[in-house]
Amino acid sequence: MPHPSTSTPDTAPFLPKSPTFTSSQDEEDPYASDSENSLLLDPNLPTSHEERHSLTRSIPLDPLDPLKDEAPEEVEDSPYPEVRAAVRPTDDPSLPCNTVRAWTIGLSLIFLGASMNTLFSLRSPSISLGALIAQVIAWPIGHGWARVMPDRQFTTFGITWSLNPGPFNIKEHAIIVVMASVSFSVAYATDIILAQVVFYKQDFGILFQLLLTISTQSLGYGIAGMMRRFLVYPAAMIWPGNLVSVTLMNAMYEEGEKREPGIGIGGNMPRYRWFAVVTGGAFVYYFVPGFLAQFLSSFAFMTWLAPNSPVVNQLFGFSTGLSLIPVTFDWTQISGYIGSPLVPPWHAIANTMIGVVVFFIFLASILHYTGAWYSQFLPMSDSSTYDNTGRHYNVSRVLTPEFTLDEEAYAKYSPLFLSTTFAISYGLSFAAITALVVYTYLHHGKMIVRQYKSSVNEKADIHMKLMRRYKEAPTWWYMSLFGVMLALGFITILGWPTNLTWWGFLLAVLISFGFALPIGIIQAVTNTQIGLNVLTEFIFGYIQPGRPLALMIFKTFGYITMSQALTFVSDLKFGHYMKIPPRTMFMAQVVATTFSCFIQIITLNYALKNIPGVCTPTQPEHFTCPGGRVFFSASVIWGLIGPARMFSPGQIYSGLFIFFILGAVTPLVIYWYAKRYPRSPARFLMAPLIFGGAGSIPPATPLNYLSWGIVGYVFQYRIRHRHFAWWSRLNFLTSSGLDLGLALSTLVIFFAFTLNNINPPSWWGNDVVMSTMDYKGTAVQQMLQEGGTFGPPSW
Repeated sequence: MPHPSTSTPDTAPFLPKSPTFTSSQDEEDPYASDSENSLLLDPNLPTSHEERHSLTRSIPLDPLDPLKDEAPEEVEDSPYPEVRAAVRPTDDPSLPCNTVRAWTIGLSLIFLGASMNTLFSLRSPSISLGALIAQVIAWPIGHGWARVMPDRQFTTFGITWSLNPGPFNIKEHAIIVVMASVSFSVAYATDIILAQVVFYKQDFGILFQLLLTISTQSLGYGIAGMMRRFLVYPAAMIWPGNLVSVTLMNAMYEEGEKREPGIGIGGNMPRYRWFAVVTGGAFVYYFVPGFLAQFLSSFAFMTWLAPNSPVVNQLFGFSTGLSLIPVTFDWTQISGYIGSPLVPPWHAIANTMIGVVVFFIFLASILHYTGAWYSQFLPMSDSSTYDNTGRHYNVSRVLTPEFTLDEEAYAKYSPLFLSTTFAISYGLSFAAITALVVYTYLHHGKMIVRQYKSSVNEKADIHMKLMRRYKEAPTWWYMSLFGVMLALGFITILGWPTNLTWWGFLLAVLISFGFALPIGIIQAVTNTQIGLNVLTEFIFGYIQPGRPLALMIFKTFGYITMSQALTFVSDLKFGHYMKIPPRTMFMAQVVATTFSCFIQIITLNYALKNIPGVCTPTQPEHFTCPGGRVFFSASVIWGLIGPARMFSPGQIYSGLFIFFILGAVTPLVIYWYAKRYPRSPARFLMAPLIFGGAGSIPPATPLNYLSWGIVGYVFQYRIRHRHFAWWSRLNFLTSSGLDLGLALSTLVIFFAFTLNNINPPSWWGNDVVMSTMDYKGTAVQQMLQEGGTFGPPSW
């Protein structure tokens, strides 16, 4: 259930006090200010003048609604069609949400979700149970609880409570979803533990693991508390991912819903029934590409015709190739790495696709087949590191007993080499950072200053007005928690031989704080987060090279602190949409986050001790630890070898530094062109998204992104424009149903087949996939003779 929002005075998305607009006078139109560039600055804003001003609904007012005296028949609504389609502009403050029932169900689901996701994170492709599953499961559990539990009241420490406070309501349900949202995602620190324990063979014990995980997961609360005025309260920060959960939540509690048979398939059935049908269909269908006929998952038929051709497998392969014919019949391939394409707006999908096609299709092909970076001896696309014999880089040959770089051994062994797309991904990460800074200054600089100055007195939209009924969680709550987590962080890095200095730790936290707002704005508008992982690796790799464990910890505090802060902010926006009291939100988030850390560490250690061959490439049930392997590779590149030996002038990958300049110049060019031609499609271009939208490649492949973009085009452009009534009613529910059906089917396959050593049937449809060079990872143009090497003569 991705995330929250803030507003920009430049685009002025706030509603006036009157529930209707008068468009004849500019001074009464909140969009009139800077109207020439308002759409440039806010691509989610409707382009039609009429649509922007159709912001009222004929909805009976809640008797407690603060607007009831102003408009007896109509209430204000959001200026954004996505929000209007998902979020109700009303509230019932009488509904309890801070109940024993909600806490019990929420904590139980945390145990289920956090443990399962930690286990599945070790699998390739990785599987994730989202908060959506908790949302669906909590519905029957909550209603069953209301039927069977006694309604007797108890008093504890002067507080009166009951096991059954009445019918299970939408706000209790929303609190459970929030608890699941902050706890189901696997902690980034678990990848540090995997790299340290499995690949570096270094184990500091479970106490270190717990302190590291808790501090990295919760340090972001302080940032989240300070970002609320920018990323939660304003209407312009819509956080598209939240709309899926809100839509499903409202569908679950609709009474006497109006059916719309004229809108097409599904229009004549209740929305929750449509969701059940899609979920059931997705559940049954996934047994086909996921178990019975796995060739449907990748469908790289060109590699089946030429399984031993390196070039064919490089161009058309789904695993280590470019997937130039991106065909898949598997929702896992479409949504696995990136999320559902039915959620982000089309302009965000299009910007991401521009980056994929330009850089990972055209540029990668040009560089690879012209021999750049000795690419003829390396795979086209994977996340491993290689030495100058074409084999995987043997880190143990260049490590000292203190787990730092042995420079003499490194000089005798080999420089480090990357696949073509892996190298390009680092260049794009450089560009995304500079593009983000320039883009934020150009498009949101004035907004940030004005928002900071006027956040107390600015006009509020309908949802902000309704939330003013509830006491806000004071900022000192957030900052106190921040102080506690900062202290735990110091204990973690200084209490064990991590090789990370105290000032390095503070620098990492400062980086997270500095980038939280600009990245949050991008995410709130596009549903895409630009990662700081490469930036933090770059900085630390230069200031303290040769320290791989220290780099991993620095990266986690520098990146995940920001990422977690935006997750918390996103959930605050969800609570904002669902009208959950902020103080209850704070408690639910903090408790859920801390509890899940214990569950994840226990599960991870159990898996490492009890799954045979875990984290090896040939593990029979595919528990190959893809995330931990990428994390390990990055620690070698940036921490052990260091960027000075990889990217500085004269080194193999020094040319990638040009991406810093490219990232800074591109948003300037787009901004100038869009201002000169304000009606051109250039107003929808977002340089940070073009460079950073495909940040999961590798280990994701172009197949994942291209198929995601094609489905996104169908639903978020074609259907949204041609069948808007169907889209606004059923699009988000369709997305939820596909995700839930896939997750449930995956669980059944894992527990019924994988754990019982029942393999998929052996026939052509399953065997053909494993017969190609692409699948085996051997699609290399030139294989060296035994004892041969490539690369520079010295390094």
